[in-house]
Amino acid sequence: MFAHLTLPTQRVEETTRFIEQTLGYRRKPVPANSPVDARWLDIGQGQELHVFFVEGFTVSPFEHEFGRHVALFHSRDDFPAVRRRITDAGGELVEPLRSTPFERLFFREPVNGYLFELIDRERLHQILAES
Repeated sequence: MFAHLTLPTQRVEETTRFIEQTLGYRRKPVPANSPVDARWLDIGQGQELHVFFVEGFTVSPFEHEFGRHVALFHSRDDFPAVRRRITDAGGELVEPLRSTPFERLFFREPVNGYLFELIDRERLHQILAES
């Protein structure tokens, strides 16, 4: 299990707001000694997503399914609603390049161009049962 994932950006508040509005993650307090503008989001089970300012930052041109992307487990029951929230907030749904026996969806967030993959949370239970 990882502790946190970092997403650098030049637009901290806009990036954070998109993630909050679409995925429903809640903000956590940021330590007062952070040397940059930052937001911390609770993504569950003690894991966090840290969004922070980096001057001149641009997203990698390799943000693809078979490149760099952020993969998160998400409730399949929420997939229809999350698709609407993503597109309503300016995100772009992206067709996967390969099929899987479990449901998932890809989207590109509109602020930086990060690619996210949402995987049916039931897949996590299958993985844990196999280990």
